Amino acid sequence: MTPTLMDLFSGCGGVTQGFKNQDFQVLAAVEWDPIATQTYRENHPEVIMYEDDIRNVQPKEMVRRCNLRRGELTVLSACAPCQPFSRQNRIAKEDNRTKLVLEMIRFVAVFRPKFVIMENVPGLDKGTNRKILDKLIAVLRDKLEYNVLDPHIVNAVNYGVPQFRKRLILLCSRDDIPLSIPKITHVSPKEVQRTSKTEWHTVRDAFKGIHRLASGQKSRTDPLHRARNHTALNLERLRHIPQNGGSRHSLPEHLQLACHKKGTGYNDVYGRMNFDRPANTLTTGCTNFTKGRYAHPTANRAITLREAARLQTFPDFYRFVGSYDQISTQIGNAVPVLLAEVFAEYFRQLAQ
Repeated sequence: MTPTLMDLFSGCGGVTQGFKNQDFQVLAAVEWDPIATQTYRENHPEVIMYEDDIRNVQPKEMVRRCNLRRGELTVLSACAPCQPFSRQNRIAKEDNRTKLVLEMIRFVAVFRPKFVIMENVPGLDKGTNRKILDKLIAVLRDKLEYNVLDPHIVNAVNYGVPQFRKRLILLCSRDDIPLSIPKITHVSPKEVQRTSKTEWHTVRDAFKGIHRLASGQKSRTDPLHRARNHTALNLERLRHIPQNGGSRHSLPEHLQLACHKKGTGYNDVYGRMNFDRPANTLTTGCTNFTKGRYAHPTANRAITLREAARLQTFPDFYRFVGSYDQISTQIGNAVPVLLAEVFAEYFRQLAQ
């Protein structure tokens, strides 16, 4: 029997693509952002898409429309927006998106899936955010009687993603099926001999086959591989930043930003990636080096959309809709396809 998935907070479809790679049938998805849903539909036209605020979506209607019986669904994925729980969130403390995590409860109660997976940033497990996580776990465990594996922090780099990306993972199962986090498959260069596992994938691995571009240039064959046209001032700054891992701390005083002279601001902005290391965590600003370590390792420019998509392990055939910044946001928000595939394979084996 073909395993099935419902994808809540689907974004542009990273989770869906990962599960399809493991032969899951994705029945339906929910996403409120109209641009992300266009990208999703471009790549997954067979999936029923609910383009709406999840609070307006009724799980009973989804069951009827998908011709699904209660208890038949294999996996429910619920990757709510992570920005409210991120360290970089500068919105006032009362961010109305924080309670979106709890919306999944309604869907679990109606669908009664065999398995549930939730992915978010580690900040969900800290401070006042922990109250939301505790409430979610209590309802799933005590009221809905699911087996809930205590939240674990996993790093995508340990599963073949060429990027340091720590995420909180919550796994649940019906019928007391025992759960565990999939064993890591990739380790640091120092640990390779000791563990006999595969070495981390790097930026160089991800960029293999992508030809070089200068600022303002674009590929003739790949619409995602086009470099931002940087200002003369920013190009001058990049010329002072050492290749393969250099940072803004190498800038001469006359090129430093005022906040940096005061010792404030993020250390990674204007930083370069290193070809021989995994990338830092990609965010919605992943093609703008003023927002993080998103400068190319050797070229004087930010990474392109294609390079960002590779770091998030999207296949090259994946089509994105929107402006440059809108596509950057979709890529940065996505669950890496390969990380989703790892958990898809894990659930597929458990469901057999």
